[in-house]
Amino acid sequence: MASLATPASEKAGIEAFRRDVIEGSRSALVLVDFWAEWCGPCKTLTPLLEKVTAARAPRVKLVKIDVDKNPTLASQFRIQSIPTVYAFIAGQPVDGFQGALGERELTAFVDRLLAAVPGGAEAGMSEAEEIAALLEATDVALAEGAHDEAAEMLGALAQQFPDRADIAGKYALALLAGGNIDGARAALVPVAADSKDADVVKARAALAIAAEAVPVDDIAALIGRVAVEPDNLDQRFELAGGLLARGDRDGAADQLLAIVAADRQWREGVAQARLLKLFEAAGIGDAWSVKTRARLRTILFS
Repeated sequence: MASLATPASEKAGIEAFRRDVIEGSRSALVLVDFWAEWCGPCKTLTPLLEKVTAARAPRVKLVKIDVDKNPTLASQFRIQSIPTVYAFIAGQPVDGFQGALGERELTAFVDRLLAAVPGGAEAGMSEAEEIAALLEATDVALAEGAHDEAAEMLGALAQQFPDRADIAGKYALALLAGGNIDGARAALVPVAADSKDADVVKARAALAIAAEAVPVDDIAALIGRVAVEPDNLDQRFELAGGLLARGDRDGAADQLLAIVAADRQWREGVAQARLLKLFEAAGIGDAWSVKTRARLRTILFS
């Protein structure tokens, strides 16, 4: 990488780059942080990089390049603004970003790339521990609404481990959270029909609900008709489907509970069956499920 034209003051930095980045990335994920003392956003990003990489050492390493002291390296990597971060695996840059990311985005970025690091299990964690750590990171991303980031990480894991039902289930849930129903359905294709994995059960229940939720063009008019004819259970059930199609789970549950209260055997108990699917989709231990199941029990045993 160094040449006769390279200033002597930079040759040491270039050799260090070769050693720490090119060679170092053959056994770990190496993040290269191009920064400068005068860069304000760098002062925000660099401490986060240090925190995230330290938590994953030795699987992840951080190399900081001061662009003012290493202009040749900065030029070779076409650094136009800072901070710029490149990720290296097996001696090659595989991804990167410009600007200061938040801790959540940075964590998702690093954990997604960790799945592709060769020899990751030998670098300090077993394969099972690595997968568990990645799945935990996707749970955090989903909880914070980063559906696309979670789906990207889980998609990579699903390709590596197509026989893992737990990964497929989480992947399907991430895709559903982002509105990708067809993708979620495809993610579950390799999973056995009788799988009891909690996320698989939730995803399949959510897909069943999505298939049965029929949009209503004029939902305001339908709400008005139900108010005028509260005993018309066909209209109530149609309204429940329309509300579900709009993502109004609470409103749909209210209509289904009203049907159960009026006639629990109506259409062979379809309203109660639909509620049970909603509980499965949310998770049996989910706070909403617990609260709504209590309402259902009150109706059934009153």
